[in-house]
Amino acid sequence: MVKVYAIALGVGIVGLLVVILGGSLAENLGRGSADPGKKLGKPGRAVIGGLVGFGMAGMSAEFSPLSLEWSSSFLLALIGAAAGAIWGFYGAGVTES
Repeated sequence: MVKVYAIALGVGIVGLLVVILGGSLAENLGRGSADPGKKLGKPGRAVIGGLVGFGMAGMSAEFSPLSLEWSSSFLLALIGAAAGAIWGFYGAGVTES
């Protein structure tokens, strides 16, 4: 499962970088309509946040000193995905205009 968490984390971080760097580039060029964070909307940002949360929580649970079972690690990864998706949907800080 570590490979699954690593892939999810890698894809999520790439998506996060695209949103951050694309948004700053669009703002600097004066093209607010080209902002990837606005184009993806709240559901797209929630998916990116969910991927990052799933990967981070899964990796943290797998390498925990508590020696958790894989099912416990997966449950914690799902909780992290839900927290990341909620953060991406409601608290990402991109204003819709």
